[in-house]
Amino acid sequence: MSPMCMHSADDDGRVTDFHMVHYGARALGGAGLVFLETTAILDNGLIGPGDIGIWEDGQVEGLSRLTKVIQRFGAKAGCQLGHAGRQLGIEGRPAIAPSAIPFTETSRVPQALTIDGIKEVVEAFRQGARRAKEAGFDVVEVHTAHGYLLNEFLSPLANHRTDEYGGSHENRYRIVREAIDAVRSEWDGPLFVRISSTDYKEGGNTPEDFLIYGQWMKEQGVDLIDCSSGGIAMIKVNSFPGYQVPAAELLREKLGMMTGAVGLIETGRQAEEILQNGRADI
Repeated sequence: MSPMCMHSADDDGRVTDFHMVHYGARALGGAGLVFLETTAILDNGLIGPGDIGIWEDGQVEGLSRLTKVIQRFGAKAGCQLGHAGRQLGIEGRPAIAPSAIPFTETSRVPQALTIDGIKEVVEAFRQGARRAKEAGFDVVEVHTAHGYLLNEFLSPLANHRTDEYGGSHENRYRIVREAIDAVRSEWDGPLFVRISSTDYKEGGNTPEDFLIYGQWMKEQGVDLIDCSSGGIAMIKVNSFPGYQVPAAELLREKLGMMTGAVGLIETGRQAEEILQNGRADI
């Protein structure tokens, strides 16, 4: 079960009884791997009010109880580490991004991260991975998709930096490289990365760009690339059953690594076709 925003944590980003029932029921229902919604690595990384946090040690106890519930009912527990970047969904905290470019003309203007700020984000990913391990998760996923902070660095539509974190593929990937290395320094279990395989807009990333990024992810010890799309620009996507599967198929074939497929996969028969034809692994 993929991560989905439930917005039901308390004001301090801690899990509640809702999560115990919600995720426990999915585990009992037969899902093999249940991902929580994005756990925010910093308190200015929330997608919206009620998001779960993993930015302080006090949040580990609730997460640990939740992983035990999921595992007790037969599933593995997944933690998706992320930061909303300029998509910060609450007021009163500064939104951060690679460049001071708002999502839309009416969106707030984010603060462009300094080098020190980038180091703080990378360290927060490391600490988040440490807490995920302490909480007993089975899988960790680094969220680099859907227009959130790491996706903003990867996309030339949102990243206009002229320093070592902007410009070339290598420079735009630099913070992702550092975040993955930081996570790997604390986490020795299965590691996924969720990507937006295309920005759906001229000048943005395409699946071919992720053959470059994906090769670097493979070299860094990422076990599976979870292929979603979009989120960096306000556009209408022509979605249809299985519309994101070709990206998972492309990366699986060209990179020789496992991929996950998501997006309007609505029946067991449809999912089984994707798996049996070798188009994705999950």
